[in-house]
Formats: sequence, structure tokens, C-alpha cells
Amino acid sequence: MKIRRKLPKPSRAGRPLYLIGYSFAPPICSDLQSWFDLEYGGPIRLRSEPGKATGPDHDSSVVWASHGPWSASFRIALSSAEAGEWRDRLGWDHSHAGQVVATSSSPGSACDQILHAARLARGLTLLTDGTAYDVTMQAYLNPSDWKDLSLEQFRFSDHLRIEQAEAEQVGRDWFFTLGLAKFGLDELETFSPIGLPSQSVIERLTEIAQELLRLGHSPKVGTTVTVPSLGLAVQVIRHRNAARAGIPLILREITWHSLAERD
Repeated sequence: MKIRRKLPKPSRAGRPLYLIGYSFAPPICSDLQSWFDLEYGGPIRLRSEPGKATGPDHDSSVVWASHGPWSASFRIALSSAEAGEWRDRLGWDHSHAGQVVATSSSPGSACDQILHAARLARGLTLLTDGTAYDVTMQAYLNPSDWKDLSLEQFRFSDHLRIEQAEAEQVGRDWFFTLGLAKFGLDELETFSPIGLPSQSVIERLTEIAQELLRLGHSPKVGTTVTVPSLGLAVQVIRHRNAARAGIPLILREITWHSLAERD
């Protein structure tokens, strides 16, 4: 008997990285396969699991897409009920939708895995003139946005953004990342007195997030991480759960100071 290799497990219990709302009927897998091979060099290999039919020539199968050592899964057509739930939640008019899910990976391959998943979402959007929703970044991507994001190589800025909002505590601004969860890391947050320049906080938080992605893990509460490349000592203050736009966030609050201050 031939032993079949087990399929990789979706990350974070299968929570999608991207939802794609189609402007017309869902595409077929061969269209995505041809597009991907032309855009990024093939071959991309597709392997399906059984699913239920959602319409003529379409079903809800989970399809595993492998390109070299990288893999991700997608469902090219969600059921009408699922598509309707996302339509109501995201406030768009698309009655057909698909989703892309990254597979679990080691810290060393996480960036390539996420890039591969984003390429699939880009293809599904462009093939259907649809709209993609990046679940972790909580951002909408139209075909024109994807045309500006060629995804020829991994760029951290394509997969993370910093949000600023009013904190619950009066007199403070809340800054937090959206995107680190794609890589299996907790999001970062920090607070600053209202009225201080925000751009420097946003730049620092971005740099620290990128360094933690390079390290490949979230530091424990109470620890201080020295980042010589930034000249900073970063301390993790606390860990908490929150929600934004109905999406759960796992956050680690950090503060930082210059290493020169120790001298």
C-alpha cells in the first residue's frame, strides 16, 4: 500500500488570512493555477480534499497549493451561508466568496509561507475583479491595490500596519500592530501621552515588530530584550486579550528606552 504524506495543518485552527469577495461567479482552480504559473513561475501544485458542491463546477473543497517548499490552503467557493455571513460582517456586496489559509510553519519559513498565501489571494482577486479582506491587518484590497503590490519578494510593510486610537485611560493614545498574528506572534501595543508626536512612536513600533519577527517568538512578560541594531532595550509589560472590529487580538504591551541611557 502506498503511504500518503499527511497534509499540513492550517495555522491558528484554520482562521483565514484572506477573504476574497468575487464580483461574479467563483473562478475554477485551473484558472488560478495558470495565472500563478505565469505570474510567479510554476509549477504550482494543487491537491484537493472532498467538499460539498456550492454550485455548477464549484465546491467547498479545501485545496492545498504548493509552490516549491511553500504551501497554503484555500477554498475557492465558500457555501452561500458562509459567504453571506462575511458579506454582512464586512459590509460588501459580493454574494460569492473564497478564502486563503496559511499552513503552520517554522519561524524560518513563516515569511515565505505568508508571501505565498498573499499571492494566492492576489490571484483570486484579480481573476474575479473582486475585493480581498486581510483578516489580520483588517484591511481591504481592491484589484488596483494588488497591482501596486506585485509580491515579487517579501516586504514586511506589505503584511503589517500600525493603528492609533484613543486609549481607555484618559490622556493616552493607544498604538498597536496588526499583522504579527499572521506569523504566529502576538501583536504589540504601547501607549503615549496625548499631544506627543505620533510618527516617531509608529516608526519605533514598526522597527521593533520587524525585529521580533526576525527572532521568531514573542518575549515573555517581564523580560527585557536588547536590540543592538536599534540601540534599544525593549521591555514586555503585560499580556492581554482584546477585540477590534470583531476580530480577537492577543496583545503584549511594550515600552522601550535607549541603551545609551544605561551608561
